[in-house]
Amino acid sequence: MYENISVTRDGHITTITLNRPQVMNAISPDMHWELQRAFDDFATDADQWVGIVTGMGERAFCAGSDLKNIAAGGKVTLPPSGYAGLIGRFDLDKPLIAAVNGVAVGGGFEIALCCDLIVASDKAKFGLPEPKVGLAAVGGGLLNLPRQIPLKQAMGMILTGRQVSAQEGLALGFVNEVTAPEDLMTAARRWADEILACSPMSIRASKQTVMRSLAELSVEVSLAAQSDYPAMLAMRGSDDSKEGPRAFAEKRTPQWKGR
Repeated sequence: MYENISVTRDGHITTITLNRPQVMNAISPDMHWELQRAFDDFATDADQWVGIVTGMGERAFCAGSDLKNIAAGGKVTLPPSGYAGLIGRFDLDKPLIAAVNGVAVGGGFEIALCCDLIVASDKAKFGLPEPKVGLAAVGGGLLNLPRQIPLKQAMGMILTGRQVSAQEGLALGFVNEVTAPEDLMTAARRWADEILACSPMSIRASKQTVMRSLAELSVEVSLAAQSDYPAMLAMRGSDDSKEGPRAFAEKRTPQWKGR
């Protein structure tokens, strides 16, 4: 089904793996469209509640765009949801976890920044080196990084193109956890399992509220608007909203249905 990525499903978890290790999982023109399809499938599959994005091999999560292809005159036409089928996907209310196993630079870092959580190997490196090759991080990096860490620290990375380690990413605040390379996917799965312990309806309502509120002018405006957000309305009318209190009263584990 795919040539440049692989997709696996385990219970309610979808794992999307960038699979071009010979070029450090650099994004080719075809890969953008494969990722668009994979994220479309994840978004529309009612039985899939959490996504994990990672890269094949130990060297790289993703080294960004395939510059050799661009230098050779390769034409890049982006899919409807933008770079990697993800950068312009603003309606995905299901949580995504980036499991960063190595270099995540340029578009690779931009993909990770679009995820809700980043779990990183202690071998991981992050950066936006585009200015060093006469380009700019227009795949969301210039917009998302300053929204996720303090402005001066973001500008320090953006204006120098320097790479930072996983530990520095943790200190800056865009990495959630640093692990040994062999423990990376176990840690990502643990985060996914902790999310799955919550109602998927509540998770979607929570993510949608957070993301929409970031576009509002004030907490006052967001507070008034959040009750009418689609995912919040769906949560309140769901079976899960009844199952949660019932399970609590009966002192048992909730059986979520995602509806």
